[in-house]
Amino acid sequence: MPLRVLVTTLSLSMVLMTLAGMLLMRQATTGVVETKRQAALNEAVGVYAFMQEQLRTPESRGAAIHESLSRLADLADAQAAQYRVVIQGPASSLTSTGIRAESVPAELRERVERDEGMFITPTQVVFSDGDAAPEPGWAIGSALIGETGERYPVFYIFPMTTELQTLRALRGAVIAAGVALVLALGLIAYSVTAQVVRPVRRASTTALQLASGQLGERMAVKGTDDLASLATSMNRMAAELQQRIRELETLSTLQQRFVSDVSHELRTPMTTIKMAADVLHDARDHFDPVTARSAELMSVEIDRFDLMLADLLEISRFDAGAAVLALDETDVAALVAAEVADNASVAEALGVELRCERLTEDTTAEVDGRRVRRILRNLITNAIEHSEGRPVLVRIAADETAVAVTVRDYGVGLKAEDAARVFDRFWRADPSRTRIVGGTGLGLAIAMEDARLHHGCLTAWGRPGLGAQFRLTLPKERGQELTSSPLPVIPVDEVEDLA
Repeated sequence: MPLRVLVTTLSLSMVLMTLAGMLLMRQATTGVVETKRQAALNEAVGVYAFMQEQLRTPESRGAAIHESLSRLADLADAQAAQYRVVIQGPASSLTSTGIRAESVPAELRERVERDEGMFITPTQVVFSDGDAAPEPGWAIGSALIGETGERYPVFYIFPMTTELQTLRALRGAVIAAGVALVLALGLIAYSVTAQVVRPVRRASTTALQLASGQLGERMAVKGTDDLASLATSMNRMAAELQQRIRELETLSTLQQRFVSDVSHELRTPMTTIKMAADVLHDARDHFDPVTARSAELMSVEIDRFDLMLADLLEISRFDAGAAVLALDETDVAALVAAEVADNASVAEALGVELRCERLTEDTTAEVDGRRVRRILRNLITNAIEHSEGRPVLVRIAADETAVAVTVRDYGVGLKAEDAARVFDRFWRADPSRTRIVGGTGLGLAIAMEDARLHHGCLTAWGRPGLGAQFRLTLPKERGQELTSSPLPVIPVDEVEDLA
């Protein structure tokens, strides 16, 4: 930010100083030129009167007109520092030393020859020295009148050598002052910006430390200005945030402990109830139809309740950070085949064709076989339940760094915005839908936690009416970072349809 402010300040300062310098030089040039014009005109009037008087002296009357004019031109050489003279004689032009007759504009010559009076016009003074560059100046023309009324045009050339030197010196002074002022403004801008940015940077550093979990970090408060108010507000916000996080941590700990304790406490009575339900279920043939049906329903719901308790215990272990992996070099394809075989009877009972495709040979990886099978079990049973009698396809492939498994069904599908929410605990896309296979609503949440525990990823794709696909990607080696997956999350057939 200081650099950006400095560059902006310097750029704007340079533009403003350039414009101001141009305006100043323009006004100065106009004033100098106008002053030179007026001075040249006044000087020319006096010189013209003197030369006219000298031309009519007794000495000039007795001499040839050419000699008289030459004497007048020689007198002008004595004032060469101020002006030069060009006199148009009867035979040729007489020019003061140092300039050429071309210094007189043709328009001025014509006007003097045509009209009476004294005329002034800007010109370029051409020096007789070929190495000297022409200079701007003023040319003033009139006509000397002889004894017999002859007209002898005379031109006074006033070079602006001194004025040009003055303007050059002024331009150099303006440039030097502009550069010094721009640098001074840049230094001031940098100093002011640094004073403002330094506390902001401290606030940014403090905010990053708070975000990283250092909730005890605070800003030093100095003075009573706006920056001190910012530091005070930051400290108050940090204190409130620390208090709220502590309250949430306490609440979360209590909640996790409550869930864990309740689950553990329910295990014993649940075991007793299940044993009693199994006895009633086995003896249902001796009951009347209503009692027999009640025994069957009770047995099914108790089994589901038992599964829910097991899942709650598992979730509590994840929440408490107590879940650990038992890694072993395992053929993931064999785990997939085993789960497909275990769920084949359920799929057959529901009229669902369950297929498995192995796309690569080497599918070994360091995984916890029990947890991977639980992930696959949840994905396959979920696909069977939502397939609506259509096929379910399980694919497995591997590359040099990862192994991936996809479970594809062609059933009801799900909305694109629900693809991430399917892993939320107890979330259902359609709450009114009755479960067919069973489940507790925690299966996909546990599958996601198992995948994260392996440093892998579990993603979902779906569209209403087109089915859904879940993809599990696991690193082949422990601690290896995943950068890609051997299988796409969007089914190949859907990509071909879009193409």
